[in-house]
Amino acid sequence: MDLSTLLGIVCAFGLMILAIMNGSGLAVFFEPQSIMIVAGGTLGALFVHYPFKEVFRALSVAQKTFFFQDQPPTKLIGQLTEFAGKARKEGLLSLQSMAKEVNDPFLVKGLQMAADGHEPEALEQMLIREIDYIRERHESGADIFAALGAYAPAIGMVGTLIGLVQMLQNMNDPSSIGPAMAVALLTTFYGAVTANVLFIPMSGKLKTRSQSELLKKELIVEGMNSILAGENPRIMEQKLHAYLQPKDRQSVFKK
Repeated sequence: MDLSTLLGIVCAFGLMILAIMNGSGLAVFFEPQSIMIVAGGTLGALFVHYPFKEVFRALSVAQKTFFFQDQPPTKLIGQLTEFAGKARKEGLLSLQSMAKEVNDPFLVKGLQMAADGHEPEALEQMLIREIDYIRERHESGADIFAALGAYAPAIGMVGTLIGLVQMLQNMNDPSSIGPAMAVALLTTFYGAVTANVLFIPMSGKLKTRSQSELLKKELIVEGMNSILAGENPRIMEQKLHAYLQPKDRQSVFKK
């Protein structure tokens, strides 16, 4: 589990609840009509914008904001360097047995294609094409949460207008002013909170996850090119280190 996401949500909502409890009770900030307006209006706008299939797929992608196993790029470079050394000593067919020890489907695909004798150009084109499709899916998921972050405050403003209209139409009845004003203010509150604590940060986290995942896949493509070209593992490692910050570069040959 990603502790930063969980900690951020707990801190944000925890501090807001603490501030509310110091001034009033939580019941004051619970308004079913406002929740209905913001939740229903935001989801409705989202379904107008995106097909059902894209929305449901984004919900599954959202799990990456909480559950994500990040493999350090240095570990991947070490694996690729090991594969390069084995391929130079025992030939490309030896990569077939190495693929059984790998958990990354993308890397397994590259190793199997290399062992099957695919041309370097064909292997690179196929892997890059798959990276493009992965990037497109990731961007779609992040864009949906960014759209939710844009719609929620706007729907909250719509709810505010509804509450104000109801209040102004019943100025002769003082008992109706309070509930209408509560709807007017709380819809904006709900829209702003959900957008700025959940949807927009989740969109940003998905983009960060995507960049990290795509970087490792680009490392795999570059590494497979070097393996097929028969490059020295030391030279290949130096090429792959160019993708990392200097402080993260750890050579397996210095151990």
